[in-house]
Amino acid sequence: MTDPARPVLDDKARAELGKAAERWFGKRVEALNEVEHRVLRLTKHRLPLSRPPAVDAGSQTFGERLADRVAAFGGSWTFILLFCAFLAAWAGANLWVLANPFDPYPFIFLNLMLSMVAALQAPIIMMSQNRQTLKDRENAALDYEVNLKAEIEIMALHEKLDALRNDHILGMLAKQEEQIGLLMRLCEQTSTPTANPARIAP
Repeated sequence: MTDPARPVLDDKARAELGKAAERWFGKRVEALNEVEHRVLRLTKHRLPLSRPPAVDAGSQTFGERLADRVAAFGGSWTFILLFCAFLAAWAGANLWVLANPFDPYPFIFLNLMLSMVAALQAPIIMMSQNRQTLKDRENAALDYEVNLKAEIEIMALHEKLDALRNDHILGMLAKQEEQIGLLMRLCEQTSTPTANPARIAP
């Protein structure tokens, strides 16, 4: 069965991919994991790897959207200030305002409601945190792939620069040898004595 993450390649592309796997990862292409195989394939074909973050608002269920909103509101200063105002109003009404308080000190009914709210709020916030953890894990995996591709590209660029430098050095050495040869021939010509055809008259 063909792995959908690894498309079918022809013999030439498979051979090039195998050479690249041996070159950059030091192992056969069959031993690469899914991430390494995808990064190597996109690098060989000069294709971009980065992509915008997935917006999955349409795919969220009602419970997931509710959990996100509850977690966002429960972790805000608005919730803290409103909750403090509610507690102060509840305590003030039962201590000083009402002649017959419905929840006298020590506010047993208020403690019961707070316990129920905390028991419901905690798992809802945990659901939202679990979803955020999953998103962070996906973003971290994408960052790893991008960093791996960038590392391969940088190493390839260094090799190209080294090859250009070596070619430049070899070219300079060839020119230097050619110039040295020309200088040696000039020195030989200047050091060889020439015969004077003119005769000295008596």
